[in-house]
Amino acid sequence: MKKEWFFDRYCGQQFVALLEDGKLAEFAAEKETGGEIAGNVYKGRVMNVLSGMQAAFVSCGLERNCYLSLADSYADYTKYDGTMGGTSAQPHDWKPGDEIIVQVVQPPRGNKGAKVTTHLSFVGKNLIYLPNTDFVGISRKITEEELRKNLLFTAERMRERKDEGFIVRTQAPFVNRRQLKREAEYLRNLWRDTAEQAKNAPVGAVLHKECDLPVRVMRDSMGEDVSAMYVGDKELYERLLRLVRLRGDFPERKVVLYTGERGMFRSYGISPLVYEAAQPRVELDSGGSLVIDHTEAMTVVDVNSGSFVGEKNMEETALNVNLEAAREIARQVRLRNIGGIVVVDFIDMAEEEHRLRVTAELTARLAGDKAKCRVLPMSDLCLTQFTRKRVGSDVLSYLVKPCEHCGGMGYVHADVFVVAHIRADILDRFADGYEAVVVELNEKVMRLILSERMFGRELKERWKDKRIYMIPHKTFAEGQYSVRGDNSGVLHLPDNAQVLY
Repeated sequence: MKKEWFFDRYCGQQFVALLEDGKLAEFAAEKETGGEIAGNVYKGRVMNVLSGMQAAFVSCGLERNCYLSLADSYADYTKYDGTMGGTSAQPHDWKPGDEIIVQVVQPPRGNKGAKVTTHLSFVGKNLIYLPNTDFVGISRKITEEELRKNLLFTAERMRERKDEGFIVRTQAPFVNRRQLKREAEYLRNLWRDTAEQAKNAPVGAVLHKECDLPVRVMRDSMGEDVSAMYVGDKELYERLLRLVRLRGDFPERKVVLYTGERGMFRSYGISPLVYEAAQPRVELDSGGSLVIDHTEAMTVVDVNSGSFVGEKNMEETALNVNLEAAREIARQVRLRNIGGIVVVDFIDMAEEEHRLRVTAELTARLAGDKAKCRVLPMSDLCLTQFTRKRVGSDVLSYLVKPCEHCGGMGYVHADVFVVAHIRADILDRFADGYEAVVVELNEKVMRLILSERMFGRELKERWKDKRIYMIPHKTFAEGQYSVRGDNSGVLHLPDNAQVLY
């Protein structure tokens, strides 16, 4: 399989996309400042304790109080093989006003605050260090029995206390024991520094910040199977190149700086693939389709046969469409980063053998997902339920936002998604040979671009000899705009036109 990673940054955002054999497999975006909070460690204060819910709510300086289970069960270690000790499984008797150190395990979603734990973890390339959890585990992707025993023995020997632990990650077999010990000490020092900061830090302080998006991808997903890594920003390219040199296990020649005049994502055909990830309808190659609907409690997927009629009978038609749908559903939940409960309404099949085949296909395809998935047996109504662990924010949170004109019943394109499209169109006009560009757009979106200086770097660098005029319209919808090039010596513009220098 040909795997190509794409990294870019603009409009105050960072973007990452993965193409597998030309198909978009993963996409993520986050702000350069702030960004993803999952993995961050905060000093918090217990605000109230609800015994009936066996939960506490903790103020961590975020918009909403965070949810903390009173049992504070260990993080989800079920995807690792290992042994859980009992030395750190102590009951908690938190009271309002108590100051504690917590780590975000799930970011805020909708009206819900973040979910936090007191069982911290510090992630490295080869190890995960657990400063207050008695657990030694290993990734299930390491299958050689003798190697597993040796790595677990090494992890056990690295423990300095019985109430700390390590998890051996998938990349660990590619380094020697000395490198593992060096990484273990580095992660242990991160914890010591975090604990020292907490002594005098105010409530709400960030004691440890998780790596930003490009570094997380480099740490967790970059391997020998990657064909190339394209970077659309010079500063980001130099930063990632330094990381590649530090790693020493990824060829520098595979890191390519994109120097084209058009936007990189548009030039490689990624932009329309990202746009498709926001659409509820997904067409299947056979002529069938999926309809993906997000609700507060779960995500529902409906499988339709569409124009596919098969060659034998309805049972065979349903089986073939359902098998193709199972493969595509696994790709879509990974691409859209859908978490929580997913219910799939497959086309009705009468034969039990066929239902088992479809369930097995879905299970096998989800097995390659980095996020943990659990598939339940298909019911007699051909309904299949599975769960997928939430990891970060879903793609829709970047692409769309609730429509303010229909009380949140529908969605419109998110502001940053609209601005990213405007930027790509401006690049296209300049690449076509125009020296000036006129953008007509919604007044609110224009004010966002100006106040956030979203084109600040471009104006100083690649657009410094160009002219850009923006004409705001109060009657334009937020996603409505036009971009045209102009090489006229004199431009006739309305009085409210804004000039970007």
